[in-house]
Amino acid sequence: MLRLGSRGSTLARWQAENVRARLERAHPELRVEVQVVATTGDRIHDVPLARIGEQGLFTKEIDRALLDGSVDAAVHSLKDVPTRLDVGLRLAAVTEREDPRDALLASPAAAGRTLATLPPGARVGTSSLRRRAQLLHARPDLRVEDLRGNLDTRLTLVAGGRFDAAIVAYAGLRRLGREAAVTELLEPPGWLPAVGQGALAILVREDDARACALTACLDDTWTRCAAAAERAFLRALEGGCQVPIGALAAPAPHGLLLHGLVASLDGQQLLRGEAAGPAQDAELLGQQLAADLLERGGDRILEALRGQDPDALPAPSPP
Repeated sequence: MLRLGSRGSTLARWQAENVRARLERAHPELRVEVQVVATTGDRIHDVPLARIGEQGLFTKEIDRALLDGSVDAAVHSLKDVPTRLDVGLRLAAVTEREDPRDALLASPAAAGRTLATLPPGARVGTSSLRRRAQLLHARPDLRVEDLRGNLDTRLTLVAGGRFDAAIVAYAGLRRLGREAAVTELLEPPGWLPAVGQGALAILVREDDARACALTACLDDTWTRCAAAAERAFLRALEGGCQVPIGALAAPAPHGLLLHGLVASLDGQQLLRGEAAGPAQDAELLGQQLAADLLERGGDRILEALRGQDPDALPAPSPP
């Protein structure tokens, strides 16, 4: 028996069940069970994520269950996993990455509209400061409003006209078979996703050799390498959900190419950079790119961000 800890949303359950099925195919003698654990991010729907001001909003309760032995492994969206794990935990596997791009969903009234062609004043929903900053940088004439809730809730609010558009991760739409809702895919490096977006992280206890060995079959070498570069970039900037930071590592002729950005909340300041090098130097590339952005003014952007009052953020729109 191997017990997997997961959030309870439809998408999280899909991800955990996918991991369960893959483990049972790889180990026919193994029985795998999914246990749902409620997280802070799931319980609080009426406050913007950045205003809550905690790390691991969608992971910490599951990780506690892992540490106390209630579950044997945790299944997380990698983008939700803090870059510094709790003592006693290890990242046993990073699954092959689904498409990491963000997607624009337009309401029926804005059908066919892209980010460039949405009318001035259009209401665009997102719970991500990274998306907010990039939206306002590209289109300062839009009304960007906080949109919380699971993927189905967001799709319903857009389809019902409560928002003219919303931006969500394309990976989730693909996993749930909702690609038809997409109006436009936002292309990197012009638009960067969250660090680790599209990949799943499997965490186990450091001292649990059995769980580590059983889940090793899920690890994808390339995705782990790309994630190492992106997470090193985020870690060096000491970023989290309160900071608009995006990054994406992609294959390059001699290894990998890492793109990154840091921005102000209003999008008026948006600093981009890139670093390339051998795949074995993934973490070093992330650190180098962070150092480059900090030297070019990213330190001032981050200092201003950390001095801002999170209560000034808009409240989520009611469902």
